Amino acid sequence: MTQFLGTHQNRLDAKGRVSVPAPFRAVLRAFNGEDATLANGQGNGGGQIVLRPSHTHPCIEAWPQAVFQQLSTPLERLDLFSEEHDDLAAALYADAYPVEADKEGRVVLPEALVGHAGLTGPVVFMGLGRTFQIWEPAAAERRRAEARERARSRRVTLPGSPP
Repeated sequence: MTQFLGTHQNRLDAKGRVSVPAPFRAVLRAFNGEDATLANGQGNGGGQIVLRPSHTHPCIEAWPQAVFQQLSTPLERLDLFSEEHDDLAAALYADAYPVEADKEGRVVLPEALVGHAGLTGPVVFMGLGRTFQIWEPAAAERRRAEARERARSRRVTLPGSPP
C-alpha cells in the first residue's frame, strides 16, 4: 500500500526522537523505492523523510523524499526571479529538514519543528494519503473534528465521485 492511513500515537523522547509508526515506515519504503531488508537481514528504518512546518496548521508535515521532490516541477514553471517563485521556494524549502529513520524507525525532530507544533511528550501521526502530519494530541483531535465537520457541512466530495 502506498498511502499513509490512520492515526497513531507515539512518544517523543528526551533526545527529540520519535518512532514513526510501522505502517508509515512500510509506506515510506514503497515511496522511496527501498527494499524492506538490509544486507544483514534486518528491516531498515523506513527511508528518508522531509519534515517541514505546516504553513496552515500547528503541526509538522512529513513527506516521502520522492513526493517532496515532485514539488520542484510546478515551482520551476514560475519565473526564477519572480516574487512568487521566491515566496514559494522560501515557504517550501527554507525550513525543510531531510531526515532518515534509524533501524528502529526513529527520527530526530528538529527543535524548531517541535516548537512550531507544540510537542512535549506524546505525539500523533495523522495519515493524509501521500503525506502525513505530526501533531500534539489535543490539537490533532481538534483538527480531525474540524475537518470532518467542514466536509460534512460543505458536502465536500471528490471530483468525479457519485453524489
